[in-house]
Amino acid sequence: MRVVVALGGNAMLQRGDKPDADIQLANIRKAVKSLAPLAEEHELVVTHGNGPQVGILALQSAADKSLTIPYPFDVLGAETQGMIGYWLLQSLQNALPGRQVCALINQTLVSAADPAFENPTKFVGPVYDEAEATALAAERGWTVKPDGQYWRRVVPSPRPRRVVETRLIRQLLNSGAIAVCAGGGGVPVMRNELGQLVGVEAVVDKDLTASLLAEALDADALLLLTDVPRVMRGFGTPQAEEIPNATPAILRAEDFPAGSMGPKVDAVCHFVEMTGDMAAIGSLEQAVDILAGKAGTIVTPSGQYPERSVL
Repeated sequence: MRVVVALGGNAMLQRGDKPDADIQLANIRKAVKSLAPLAEEHELVVTHGNGPQVGILALQSAADKSLTIPYPFDVLGAETQGMIGYWLLQSLQNALPGRQVCALINQTLVSAADPAFENPTKFVGPVYDEAEATALAAERGWTVKPDGQYWRRVVPSPRPRRVVETRLIRQLLNSGAIAVCAGGGGVPVMRNELGQLVGVEAVVDKDLTASLLAEALDADALLLLTDVPRVMRGFGTPQAEEIPNATPAILRAEDFPAGSMGPKVDAVCHFVEMTGDMAAIGSLEQAVDILAGKAGTIVTPSGQYPERSVL
């Protein structure tokens, strides 16, 4: 099978961890132990989040007095792709001697007409008081909004349209290599009036990009691996219950938080609706069992696990 895996933030930072490099590398090595069995049996694409890492780089850039202005978010995203991609690349190579692994810096095309650009909502960077936020907005062309008692910068989160390097990723898979790509949803870019690619100050949802990429690569399965065993109906309430399997229509009828499970559910539903194949959300440690239909929340057109054997 051709499998696209999207790693959640817990693959690099467990809740409460300090974001030190050695801690993140240790967590990635642990995560790769769950991915290696998949790679031994299947073609594998690995995507990953970058929220904590890009936040740290944004703070460092904002505090660097040698810079006239902080680095833009597309550049920071590319930096995290290189850093996290290196850790995953090395860990996969060590876990699978002789297997070719490639980590790519990817661009994700977004539309200039996306309504997200008219109403930025994604909070990024540090907090400010209202006066400082207003001054920074005027100086740097930022959009700022209140976040609790403080103010923060907000950037658009447009929907991904295409991973620019999709053909190259397909070539890598066809050659037998593992591809690590589309980190943090990919570096957001759009085409200018000359048709040239230019970076955009925005953040692309990693799970939506993983879904888009899986569709474009004709993947057989999309796995969103996180720190929860299954999607929960009524999460945080006394009536909470796990959803072991579902159709896209069943999941879309539920109300999931926009900032956490909502985009994941949207991503798996879109993939299943567009391809008729299988997608799942579940725990990283259960990756093999999820692909076998024995764990996680399995999403298929019928709501049942495919009858064909995959392992």
